Amino acid sequence: MIMRSAALWCAVATVLALAGTGAAGPAEAAGHGGLRAVVERLTGPDGAPGALAEVDDRYGRRVATGGVADIRTGAPVDPRSRFRIGSLTKPFTATVVLQLVGEGRIRLDAPVERYLPGVVRGADNDGREITVRQLLQHTSGLPDVLDYLTPMDVLKDPLRHWEARDLVDIALPHPREFTPGEGWGYSNTNYLVAGMIIERVTGRPYGQEIRRRVLVPLGLHDTFVPSDAPGIPGPHPRGYVRPESDLVDVTRLNPTVGGAAGGMISSASDLNRFLGALLRGRLLRPAQLREMLRARPTGRASGSKYGLGLERLPAKDLPACGDGFWGHDGDMIGFSARTGATMDGRQATVMVNLNPGGGPTLDDAMDDALPMALCGR
Repeated sequence: MIMRSAALWCAVATVLALAGTGAAGPAEAAGHGGLRAVVERLTGPDGAPGALAEVDDRYGRRVATGGVADIRTGAPVDPRSRFRIGSLTKPFTATVVLQLVGEGRIRLDAPVERYLPGVVRGADNDGREITVRQLLQHTSGLPDVLDYLTPMDVLKDPLRHWEARDLVDIALPHPREFTPGEGWGYSNTNYLVAGMIIERVTGRPYGQEIRRRVLVPLGLHDTFVPSDAPGIPGPHPRGYVRPESDLVDVTRLNPTVGGAAGGMISSASDLNRFLGALLRGRLLRPAQLREMLRARPTGRASGSKYGLGLERLPAKDLPACGDGFWGHDGDMIGFSARTGATMDGRQATVMVNLNPGGGPTLDDAMDDALPMALCGR
């Protein structure tokens, strides 16, 4: 357990920022209290240095921040913060693949081999037996590169450039987890391969395709596919890991290690806008959106189901979200985030500036934070 100084804890004051239209009603006031509770728990004992929670719904935009963005200066977390979103990159990548499906340039049930001849080979992994759909739904059986490349491995050379093929080739020599289509297993390798398919089909980097197909049309000005740039532009908290007892600043990192599976930067406002627009059909044709939301059980204790780049999550006995909501988590070195949305137009995002090293207390708080922010009273 890390011991924080008294001066630091004096700086850990919860800050509430409100933006929206119309007069505040009882539901809004209750929502603010709920967000305060969320960030206070995330930054409590054994928690993260800083946290942010934002809800967007018919009452407007509400943001709560807690803790500090920088343990050295004690600066509070900016409500407009940008941060690394890790696997929240996957819904963006899946959206572009499904747009290309709608254009007839990719077939969901075609083998990966059609688009990347000879690329997916190694041990018993074979692109001739794996479909594009199975990549997006994590039913390919491909081993996860992060089982063989740890955060500490990355931090030995945090500014190193990684090609997607480099990362995929770390995973492929290892046996598949199951026969394609006969199980479910989360694997970042799937989305690295999906990004390579986007590039082969379009002739452009996957990040350019995300920008022109998603970011520009939606006006997501805080969202970037940063390539090799190691910094985070604009207001942002420092990102930390806790390898032992002390926090270590890992803000500067070459995001190519995440690639199409986890390399993007965004803000809570942009993530909420993106997910809301996606579920309202602004980015995909109806047939492709239906495919995205055709979810299968993951086998996780939460009872979640996974579609194509989105997860269906239970509402944890919170009736405001009915039987659940759509969302995704995103863990990258230095940051952890969760985003979710309901079909009736509510979106929420929570973020902490610590990963890995939070321990079970923070893990439990993060598991509860998104449902409480999105579905709480």
